Parts: sequence; structure tokens; C-alpha cells
Amino acid sequence: MTRAASFRLARLDHVSLNVADRTRAIAWYAEVLGLEQMNEPGADDWPVFMGSFGACIGLFQAQSGPAAREPESAGLRHVAFTVGAGELDRVREHLTALGVEHRFEDHGNAHSLYVSDPDANVIELTTYEVAAPPG
Repeated sequence: MTRAASFRLARLDHVSLNVADRTRAIAWYAEVLGLEQMNEPGADDWPVFMGSFGACIGLFQAQSGPAAREPESAGLRHVAFTVGAGELDRVREHLTALGVEHRFEDHGNAHSLYVSDPDANVIELTTYEVAAPPG
């Protein structure tokens, strides 16, 4: 039997990721996704926040390499950001110009582009303002 919480969550504040090379990850999130670095960390276990709250990633310096994980196993599947009407084409052009591999998916009610960051974390860029699929 489930019991409803006596409180309401307001919004997702941020998603935190452990990364192998935080300097490299900061550069990737800035260049590829256009997220601005919001703070300077004082230590490896302090996050660097990229973006603004509501569209924010916290990057921590990992202390060890990633554990082996089979596709579709339990764990973080992807982080999704919404883009506005007509933005998905500009995102695709930007990724192509940077040489960043990406894939398109038509979800029926949404169109998405998927990219992987340098640590193989999957990032989805999606719009619910669906037009015709790209040619």
C-alpha cells in the first residue's frame, strides 16, 4: 500500500554527474550544450554547476572509473533538456558543425536528438512542438 507524501516537490533542481575529467566535461557542456559555468569548486567533492536552475548539471570529479554497465540495466538512462519550437534543427546543425555524433528519434508526441558526453552519459534534447521528421 502506498501513502501520498504530505509535501509537494516544486521542481528538479539539478542532476549531478561524476565525471572522469571535470575540466574536459566543463568544456564539453559549455561548447556543445551552451551551459554556462555558475561557480568555481573548492575541492573535487564540490560540484561545478553548469546552466541555470531548471536546466542545470552538477559536475563532480570522480574518484574512480565507471563501473561496467549493460545496456538497459538499472541506473541513469539519460538526462533530457527541452528546446523550443524550431530549435531542434539548430541543435542538429550545431552538433554537426562540432562533429558531435547524435541520433534522432521520433517519439510521436516529441522529436529528440541524443548525444553522449565524454563520459558516455546520454543527453536528450527534445521538443514537443513536433513538425515533420528531418529528411
